[in-house]
Amino acid sequence: MSTSVPVSIHSIHIHPLKAAGGHAAREAVVEPWGLAGDRRWVLIDSAGRAVTQRPHPRLALAAVEPLADGGIRASAPGREPLTVGVPEPGETVPVEFLRDKSEAVPADPAADAWFSAFLDLDVRLGHLEAPETRRPINAAYGRPGETVSFADAFPLLLTTLSSLDALNSLIAQGDHADEGPLPMNRFRPNVVVGGVAPWAEDDWSRLAVGDVEFRVARKCARCVVTTTDQRTAERGKEPLRTLAHHRRSGDQLLFGLNLIPESTGTIRIGDPLTILE
Repeated sequence: MSTSVPVSIHSIHIHPLKAAGGHAAREAVVEPWGLAGDRRWVLIDSAGRAVTQRPHPRLALAAVEPLADGGIRASAPGREPLTVGVPEPGETVPVEFLRDKSEAVPADPAADAWFSAFLDLDVRLGHLEAPETRRPINAAYGRPGETVSFADAFPLLLTTLSSLDALNSLIAQGDHADEGPLPMNRFRPNVVVGGVAPWAEDDWSRLAVGDVEFRVARKCARCVVTTTDQRTAERGKEPLRTLAHHRRSGDQLLFGLNLIPESTGTIRIGDPLTILE
C-alpha cells in the first residue's frame, strides 16, 4: 500500500554537459535514461576519457544552458558565449567512463576549440546519439534494457533540503565550520525535495513524483566534486570530512539517492512526492 507524505518537489536541475554548470527548470520530461536534456553532452580528452570535475574543477565555471532543439549555449569567464547545435548522426567516437564505455557523435570543431581554450586541455565535445549507444546500468542495480546517458552511473539523483540542513549543522560543529553552510549545487542533483524530515530518504525504495514512478537504486556515494565551490572552482575539505564521520557505509560517503525511472512523463516544481515502498 502506498503512503502519501507531505513532500513536494522544491527544484529541478538539468546538467546538459556532463560535469559543467547546471540549469534550473520549472519542469522536465522524464525519459527512461534520465531527464530530457540532462548529461546529453560530454567532453572527451585526448585519451578518450570523459572529462569531469574530479581532475578538472575549472569545468564548474562553464555554465551550459539547454536549447529547445537539443543544442546548448555555453558561457564561461573570459570567453564569448558559444552556441552548439546537435550534430548530424554519423560516425561515433568511444568515450571511457569510470568503469565502462559509451559512444558520442563529435560536435563542431569550433566547440572543441572553445572548451580546449577554456580548460587549457585538449578536448572534444560529443553528443549522445541513439539508444543503442547508451550504457547499460550496472547489472547489480539495473534490469535488462535499462540504460543511462552520460551521467556517472544512474539516470537521476534526488536530494532533500532537510538533509542538507542537517549536514550543514554537523559541518558547523566541526573543524572546518568556516566552509559552511554549503549550497545544494555542491551535490549536483536533478530533483530536490522539500517538506520531509532529515534523512527520511534513507528508508525509501520506490517513489512517485506526480504520476512518474521511480525506484531507488542505492544511496549516492559522494566524491571530491562535492568539495568544489561551483562558483569559484576552489576546493576545501567539506562535506567529505563530515560525511566520513556521520554518513559512512564501508568506504562510501553517502548523500542523496540514485533513481531509475519505472515510467515516463513530466515532473514539475510543486508536484507531490508519494512514497510507494
